[in-house]
Amino acid sequence: MSGFDERKQKEEGRYKHDQELQFKARNRGNKLFGLWIAEKLGLEGEAAESYAKDVVMADFDAPGDDDVFDKVKPDLAAKSISVDDDILKKHLEECRSEALQQIKAE
Repeated sequence: MSGFDERKQKEEGRYKHDQELQFKARNRGNKLFGLWIAEKLGLEGEAAESYAKDVVMADFDAPGDDDVFDKVKPDLAAKSISVDDDILKKHLEECRSEALQQIKAE
């Protein structure tokens, strides 16, 4: 194998690893966000875990974060809980950042 092929293979491996890491961090971050919303909704234990899984699954509906917000906003509104859109976005980013740090520490 030539030096170029070896370098190409390493880069492809690094890219694949980075993509897997980002995928895992996004999903774990969505779960943490879902647990935060579940707490606001008064859910605990298994109900909170189930809600968090629903938030994770909602992220697969469409590219971007709108599908996550489309999941949680009506749930919050149904309980008359008002959370500003900017706060939701900021907390989702914080959850994903925390998830990335958790994964890197494992």
